[in-house]
Amino acid sequence: MSKRSRRRATPHLRAVPDLIGPAPLLSQNPALAGHGLARSRVEGTPDPADLYAALDLGTNSCRMLIAQPKGNQFHVVDSFSKSVQLGHGLEASGRLSRASMARTVGALKICQRKLKTHNVQRMRLVATEACRRASNAPEFISLVQRDTGLALEIIEPEQEARLAVVSCAPLVSTRTEQLLVVDIGGGSTELVWIDLSAVPRLERPGAIMRLHAGFDEVTPGMVPARVVDWISVPLGVATLKDQFSDVDDDAARFALMSWFFEENLAEFSPYNETDQVREGFQIIGTSGTVTTVAASHLNLRRYDRNKVDGLRMTSDQIDTVIQTYLAMGPEGRRKDPRIGRDRHSLIMSGAAILQALLRVWPTDRLSVADRGLREGLLYAQMSADGVLEDGPY
Repeated sequence: MSKRSRRRATPHLRAVPDLIGPAPLLSQNPALAGHGLARSRVEGTPDPADLYAALDLGTNSCRMLIAQPKGNQFHVVDSFSKSVQLGHGLEASGRLSRASMARTVGALKICQRKLKTHNVQRMRLVATEACRRASNAPEFISLVQRDTGLALEIIEPEQEARLAVVSCAPLVSTRTEQLLVVDIGGGSTELVWIDLSAVPRLERPGAIMRLHAGFDEVTPGMVPARVVDWISVPLGVATLKDQFSDVDDDAARFALMSWFFEENLAEFSPYNETDQVREGFQIIGTSGTVTTVAASHLNLRRYDRNKVDGLRMTSDQIDTVIQTYLAMGPEGRRKDPRIGRDRHSLIMSGAAILQALLRVWPTDRLSVADRGLREGLLYAQMSADGVLEDGPY
């Protein structure tokens, strides 16, 4: 795998345990002590009835899932999602604002109460791009620990990328030989190109799942999924929007955002290797942008995950939705129930990223994934604990 420009400078990033290592002792979280949560995940044999939690604190949203292993999947017991805009103003100041931190701590207190209510003993609570970039991230992490008792981990871009890939494993077609997984976040976008051509067809989803251990890890006796290249572009729906906030014209701003994002793909080796795009190529998109575009295509006034997750859209269908968004203008998008109040101001920057990807790698199908970092965290924890059927991967 190419190493060039893959690990972007993150001067404020603290080292965190590897994904498959033991989680911090929960007894060190005072907010969780006294509620049956003081047992470490490494004590004893995991019970398949145990609940697991995964929290993803991104640049724009705070999201959590609480789930129970079920076969080779999991059953969601409870969930939480709120737009906290943690990264608001970060592009200009390099710091998390007091208001953003206060909003986020308020959301995390709700998560803390849910963890107590469900007596969750195994969890991963992670923060991504906003906390990687903010100069005052250590202060924020300490504030969260003090006010909620929750210990957030700031994960590296590679870990975020491979978790997104793992979450999409169930959507990988057995006919797929070249796979591009794209995770459009609030502050960054992760792209991973995987060569599955040497993996036996029925083993391809499992080979994707095994990448949770690392992009270069090889399991003895198993043909590995080969990661051709991966990149974390420091542009997501919030940061890209902020870059062009001074452009008044809606259509011009959209075009500039799309071309600017494409320029940032130059270091991604498959960018100049279009001969790789052939029969057996699959793009999986995971993000609020992709699921919103899918909901608009299906004309869903009320979002339905069962209809969106796994949907395959043609590039023409995606372009039709994007052109409809442009024709609406900012006011029309704000009122459109298919977009939603939390998404309307960010949908065009996300659509600009999506359009750039389909321009670079033209394909007649894109698989929509209503899954991402949280699901990847759950799969990796459960797999490492051996509570999934056909695992551990």
